[in-house]
Amino acid sequence: MKRVVVTGIGMINSLGLDKESSFKAIVDGECGIKSISLFDTELYSVKIAGEITDFDPTTVMNPKDVKKADRFIQLGLVAAKEAMLDAKFDSFDSERFGVSSASGIGGLPAIEKTSIIINTRGPRRISPFFIPSALINMLGGMVSIGHGIKGPNLSSVTACAAGTHAIGEAYKTMVLGGADKMLVVGAESAITGAGIGGFAAMKALSTRNDDPQKSSRPFDRDRDGFVMGEGSGALVLEIYEDAVARGATIYAELIGFGESGDAHHITTPTLDGPLRAMKAALKMAGDVKVDYINAHGTSTSANDKNETAAIKEAFGTDIPAISSIKGQVGHCLGAAGAIEAVVSLMAMRDGIIPPTINLENTDDDCDLDYTSNGAKKAELNCVMSNSFGFGGTNGSVIFKKVN
Repeated sequence: MKRVVVTGIGMINSLGLDKESSFKAIVDGECGIKSISLFDTELYSVKIAGEITDFDPTTVMNPKDVKKADRFIQLGLVAAKEAMLDAKFDSFDSERFGVSSASGIGGLPAIEKTSIIINTRGPRRISPFFIPSALINMLGGMVSIGHGIKGPNLSSVTACAAGTHAIGEAYKTMVLGGADKMLVVGAESAITGAGIGGFAAMKALSTRNDDPQKSSRPFDRDRDGFVMGEGSGALVLEIYEDAVARGATIYAELIGFGESGDAHHITTPTLDGPLRAMKAALKMAGDVKVDYINAHGTSTSANDKNETAAIKEAFGTDIPAISSIKGQVGHCLGAAGAIEAVVSLMAMRDGIIPPTINLENTDDDCDLDYTSNGAKKAELNCVMSNSFGFGGTNGSVIFKKVN
C-alpha cells in the first residue's frame, strides 16, 4: 500500500493568524474566547465565541473578490496558503494534485444576510455572488483556483467530523491512485445570529457570558456546553517516495484512519460509534503505541463522558496522554478536525502536549489525566486526533513520525 505523509501545514484561529503564533498561544494556555463582535448579541442568551477579531481577507484575496467568498472560505484560503508555502514546492503536476475540503455549515452568514434581504428588500436585491459564496464545496473550488490544483476536488460535510473525514478522503484518493498530492482544508465561520441562536436553542452552548475565558471547560464537572469557534486548518499530503525525492520536510506519516456511524440519535452520541472509529484507526495503524490523543473534548456533558469511556475501552490500561484545545479556541465545528490535526502534528514536532485549560473540578465520569496543569514536555512519536459530529458521524486519524 502507498505511504502518505504530511509535508505542509497551516492554521488560523481565534488565538493567531498563522500556525506558529496560534500553536504557541494554545500551548501557553491562552484563551481566544471573548464577547462576540460580529453581530449584536443583545437579544441572545449566548454572547461569547472564539472569534477572530483581527483578520483582513484582503491579505489572501483581491479586494474586489472579497464579496464573492463568505468568511469560511476566506479563512480557508489563509490556512491553505500557509500549508502550500510550508510544503515548499518548486513545481508540481497540477493534474495529479487534488483538494479535499471540509465545513460543517459553510456560508451561514451569507444565507442569513440574504434571507434578511429577501424579506426586507425583495428577491431582486439578492447578490449574484450569494450562491457561490455560500456553497461549502466552493472552499475547495477557490483553493484550487488560487493554487492551480486540477486533480480531484472533494468536499466533506459531516458536521464536527468533517475536517477529519476530509483527511481520510484525501488519503483514500491517493492510495487508490487518484492523486499523488492532496491539499486538505477545513474551514468554518458560523458565528452569526442563526448559528449562535440555533445552537443556543438546543441548549448546547455555554452561557458563561460574564467569564468568557472560563466558559469552555472540557471534562470539567462544571461545564455547561461548548463555545463556538471559527478558523481553518490545512495539511498537504504527499506520496512518501515523492516527498523524499524532492527533499521535502516530512512532519509525519498518516498511518491510521477510522470512521463510523452511531445509528442512534441526531445529537446524543453513543459509546459504540466513537469506539469503533478509534478501533478502526488503530487496526489500520497496526502494531503502534499512541503517545497522545487530541480529544474531541467539546465541554458538553454527553461528549466528554462518552469519549472518556470510549478511550478507556479502546486502550485498556495503556491510555495515552490526552488533552482538548477547545478551552483555548472553542469548537470550530467542521474545521475542528483539520485544526486539531495540525495541532497534533505540531505537538509531535515540538515534543509537547498542549494543556486542557479550565479543568478545575474533576467529573466522576471524566477520570483520566487530561493534561490539566499546563503543557507537558514529552517524546511523541505517534498521535491520534478524534472528531465526532451530530448525526452520529465519527472519525479518528493517527499520525506517526517517519524515522
